[in-house]
Amino acid sequence: MDALDRKILTELQQDGRLTVTDLAARVRLSVSPCHRRLRDLEKSGAIRGYRAVVDPAVVGLNFEALVFVTLRWEDRDTITDFEEAVAAIPQVTQAQRLFGEPDYLLRVVTTDLNSYQQLYDQRLATLPGVQRLTSTLVMKHVVNDRPLPE
Repeated sequence: MDALDRKILTELQQDGRLTVTDLAARVRLSVSPCHRRLRDLEKSGAIRGYRAVVDPAVVGLNFEALVFVTLRWEDRDTITDFEEAVAAIPQVTQAQRLFGEPDYLLRVVTTDLNSYQQLYDQRLATLPGVQRLTSTLVMKHVVNDRPLPE
């Protein structure tokens, strides 16, 4: 990956709906080489896909919590069961396994505090292997969905 590929990635992270013609103009390439590089970036996995970035508040998801999870055991079966169960909860928009304490960080969105409390009691607290859940409410996004640096 060279500087031109990184420039293509930067432009697409800022506007994934660019046409190849517009993208080529922004990175100062002709259309054919730009298109070839774009296909190569997609094939290599550098570009995993394209999607719309939706404003949660506009679609009624006004509540967000970060949930720190500590597991009771960290054997392979518990980790697999926990991760599969977390992946099946649509309100979990991100789940990251961490080194040290806690074991996982979950980003959860719901409509309000009441719906979060129900999700917490019915789904999160019953996840396989959970010893402790600690929630922190998100007050404000300072940096959100920032493109990766060049």
